Amino acid sequence: MSLREKYDSDLRRLEEAVRQMGEDVRQALVQSLQSVEEKNRELARQVIEGDRDIDSQEREIEHLCMTLLLRQQPIASDLRQVSGALKMVTDLERMGDHAADIAEVGLALKPEAVFSEGLRRMARNALEMERQTLEAFLERDLNKADQVIKADDGQDAQFEAVKQDLAIRLAADPGGADETLDLLMIAKYMERLSDHAVNVAEWARFCQTGLYRGEQIV
Repeated sequence: MSLREKYDSDLRRLEEAVRQMGEDVRQALVQSLQSVEEKNRELARQVIEGDRDIDSQEREIEHLCMTLLLRQQPIASDLRQVSGALKMVTDLERMGDHAADIAEVGLALKPEAVFSEGLRRMARNALEMERQTLEAFLERDLNKADQVIKADDGQDAQFEAVKQDLAIRLAADPGGADETLDLLMIAKYMERLSDHAVNVAEWARFCQTGLYRGEQIV
């Protein structure tokens, strides 16, 4: 196997590792949100414990990226692909953390806590943005990256609507303050999830254009 063939093989291995990490993060998010809605404490604990695996994946991908950068002399397109992956796995890891954070808050929720339609909408948005942003990187699809970036405004607006709804609920029932604040925290985590999805989308764009948030880097 030539050096270039070995390098291409390592690049494919890198993409597969990022794909697997992204899928594991999405699964953690799905299970975390399910655990909250269903008040499933065992599922919540599984998500929390599984976060260690996502952390390990991040370290393995970082090691692979550094190995590729140090042992090879990548051309510009390959350099963008490797450095972009190195950056985006940090955001994927944070998304995994937020899945565990949501599960932890869910463990404290009372059985009668209501997961509103607004929260469900935020959850659907966050999951869709995570899916699209990963596809944007793997498929080199600038259109999907742009869709994720544009979708963030809608998620921010939905978060504001959820906050107002929870404020009204708190005013009507001050005794349920703990529950309301827990739900607000879940909403905030979902808003952050979308922010991380946008970051990944920006790095996916960088991989194709060399531009990060409009600034030429490579």
